[in-house]
Amino acid sequence: MSKRERDEISGTETTGHSWDGLKELNTPLPRWWVWTFYATIIWAIGYSIVYPSWPLLTTNFKGLWGWSSRADVSRSMADAQTAQKEWVDKIAAADVDAINADENLRNFAIAGGAAAFKVNCVQCHGSGAAGAVGYPNLNDNDWLWGGKLADIYTTIQHGIRSTDDSTTRDSAMPAFADGVLDATQTDQVANYVLKISGNEADEAAATAGAQLFTDNCASCHGADGKGMRDFGAPNLTDGIWLRFDAPTKENLVAQIGKPHHGLMPAWAAKLDDATIKQLAVYVHSLGGGE
Repeated sequence: MSKRERDEISGTETTGHSWDGLKELNTPLPRWWVWTFYATIIWAIGYSIVYPSWPLLTTNFKGLWGWSSRADVSRSMADAQTAQKEWVDKIAAADVDAINADENLRNFAIAGGAAAFKVNCVQCHGSGAAGAVGYPNLNDNDWLWGGKLADIYTTIQHGIRSTDDSTTRDSAMPAFADGVLDATQTDQVANYVLKISGNEADEAAATAGAQLFTDNCASCHGADGKGMRDFGAPNLTDGIWLRFDAPTKENLVAQIGKPHHGLMPAWAAKLDDATIKQLAVYVHSLGGGE
């Protein structure tokens, strides 16, 4: 083997490689680094033997210790459920008013309800329960079906216009454009609603719309337009609107003519009764509960 060239400046042997006149030096790694590298290789081999690692045809090598992160999580969840069982059983056995009257049960229910809300309810009502267009704000005191604990519990349990046909809360505003009101009459009713809600309206049209409202709308929304919870009919005078951000005549005409109807699932089919009670107590605690 021919003697390799040495760099004139550093005196280090070169590898024989050169790029644009730059020579690659054959500088050895520090011994401590080399031994550390070897140690990590040995550690990796040992780790792959002890813990789950190598893929097989239909499964994977389980490791000599048989450890599983999923098993750890399952044990932790089982331990948490065992620790909470006493309180969950008490909540399951009590009605929502009794839970709310007991400070310890109430605090536990609020904590559990907050967790259940984040999993099941934020998709529609938002992380802060402030809702959005078409989804009610649960923080205010405007309730279509009532804001008492028992009302909230029933709404969560059986839903609104849900597949729980026998017990779901259900009401449907008719499509007044389908042969009930013509375009002019719909415009007049819309102006009347604008007027009673404190918004700018065409006075003449609103006056004409008052009788139309009495004849067609008061049976659900009330003679004063303040709604009726027996039908889930909203208060039209409080400035809170479910179907749009702001009441314009165009928005109201569209809703009167071809109304949109929301749907809330019946959670009794998906959640146990104790969880539904915790959700009811949590929602009630947000500030709008009656």
